[in-house]
Amino acid sequence: MDMGIAGKRALVCASSKGLGRGCAEALAAEGVHLVMNARGSEALEEAAAAIRAAHGVEVVTVVADITTEEGRAKVLKVAGAVDILVNNAGGPPPGMWCDWEREDFIKALDANMLTPIALIKALVPGMMERGWGRVVNITSQSVKAPLAVLGLSNSARAGLTGYVAGTSRQVAGKGVIINNLLPGIHDTDRATALDGGVSKAEGITMDEARAKRAATIPAGRYGTAAEFGAACAFLCSTHAGFIVGQNILLDGGAINATL
Repeated sequence: MDMGIAGKRALVCASSKGLGRGCAEALAAEGVHLVMNARGSEALEEAAAAIRAAHGVEVVTVVADITTEEGRAKVLKVAGAVDILVNNAGGPPPGMWCDWEREDFIKALDANMLTPIALIKALVPGMMERGWGRVVNITSQSVKAPLAVLGLSNSARAGLTGYVAGTSRQVAGKGVIINNLLPGIHDTDRATALDGGVSKAEGITMDEARAKRAATIPAGRYGTAAEFGAACAFLCSTHAGFIVGQNILLDGGAINATL
């Protein structure tokens, strides 16, 4: 299927690794030029070089912490007018409800709610003026079914979900489509870190921790960054213009719900 987005320009945040890179790869495969962002220069430049070589698109890199005001300003200056925005940032650390203080919540909100909102406010007006745009926010399956140990993430990402629910319907008439992708467990550094926590807490090996969690997923495995990226590319395509303000699970069936 031709996604109809060749020649478009996308900003993909936190795209040197994991799900962000999966999205960048999938968009590049459709002929989309990229502005890639990450905090670490080495991994970012390596990813950008690989994507340029594989797909022949223009790739501009910006080393910055997208969750800070200074980082966003740096990225936005380089990005300029983009047609596609993929919001992504690492989730806050796990813990228990009694562990978190106000400052912990502020950090989580800054990273996983207020940062994507700031980027939407900065870039969507230009998309509206041009009559076309796509925004995909990478959130979490915890928006649908909260995970107790990820309370900071549950809270911040649910806040972003509420914002998108209203905003997406206000801008759709101008050709700008905003949706959320809700990943379950994918084979990324984040999953490895969480499995490491389980391994340590339960005194089991990493392989055992991974197998234990994979067994809770009906698909029987972790997702891949490539298949996540393909879903993102579709939501950014010309074919997704009637999908507005939705929260789409990519979790291998882990969330057991009718709706």
